[in-house]
Amino acid sequence: MPIPDYQTLMLPLLKLAGDGAVHSKRDTVPELALQFGLSEEEQKELLPSGKQEIFDNRVGWARTYLKKALLIDYVQRGQFRITEQGKQVLAENPPRIDNSFLCRFPAFVEFKRRSQTAETEKSNLVAATTETDTPDDLMATGYLNRRSQVEEDALERVKSCSAEFFERLVVKLITAMGYGGSLADAGRAIGKSGDGGIDGVIKEDRLGLEQIYIQAKRWDNTSVGRPEIQKFVGALHGKRARKGIFLTTSTFTKDAREYATGLDIKVILIDGAELAKFMFDFEVGISTESTYVVKHIDIDFFEDDAGSNGGHE
Repeated sequence: MPIPDYQTLMLPLLKLAGDGAVHSKRDTVPELALQFGLSEEEQKELLPSGKQEIFDNRVGWARTYLKKALLIDYVQRGQFRITEQGKQVLAENPPRIDNSFLCRFPAFVEFKRRSQTAETEKSNLVAATTETDTPDDLMATGYLNRRSQVEEDALERVKSCSAEFFERLVVKLITAMGYGGSLADAGRAIGKSGDGGIDGVIKEDRLGLEQIYIQAKRWDNTSVGRPEIQKFVGALHGKRARKGIFLTTSTFTKDAREYATGLDIKVILIDGAELAKFMFDFEVGISTESTYVVKHIDIDFFEDDAGSNGGHE
């Protein structure tokens, strides 16, 4: 099932704390995961940053927002319990607790007001009452949207470039990924063969202990089918090669991919979308414009303080 958003987690989290006992992140995350029927894989799914589990992060934000509304309180590092105000809310038996619900509490409204500029205070407060994403979700979504657009633009430019430029791009990308030896070595090796379906051969490592054969098709919208892959594989057999890379700026048919998967030699298929992703990851034709550093409270710093606060503050 989909991982619940942080607002959906607010009421279950408050109910879990409704017993009045002190709870910690260690016991609440597994319990809530069980309530929502999340699989182990779903629980381990990471944010795009790769630094934290999505579900764990959303539980943290639900806890933080409940604390800002004074429905729970932190008693020590990473531990919390329900407040009298929180018990009163549970007594009302609300069907859902979200940002809109929390806006009835002055402390929460003040928290939201402090986090907004004077010019956007009113509009942002309205948006916050309906937004289901955490700040981390919003940053991740913005990053992924930006990345997707950059990759699409990069691929379109690659499709419109000359064959010679595409050849140089492949050389730079392969060497940036750690293959081909030096840039000069890879440059000499690719685009010089023209030998029965092979566009070049590169070193797998700088010593050249094994070689990888390359085929590249700068096509626009025509998919690469099985016959093209078979031709490439035949050329590999002719060289007694066991590894090959077939790149295209378009796509591969399902038949082509199934054929490549069932081979007794290793043939990697890289289509246009994957090519753009590699260009992005290894910064080939793509450069960093801005960098934003995301910071959080260093819990270990406050470990010796029995009254320290945890959460996402």
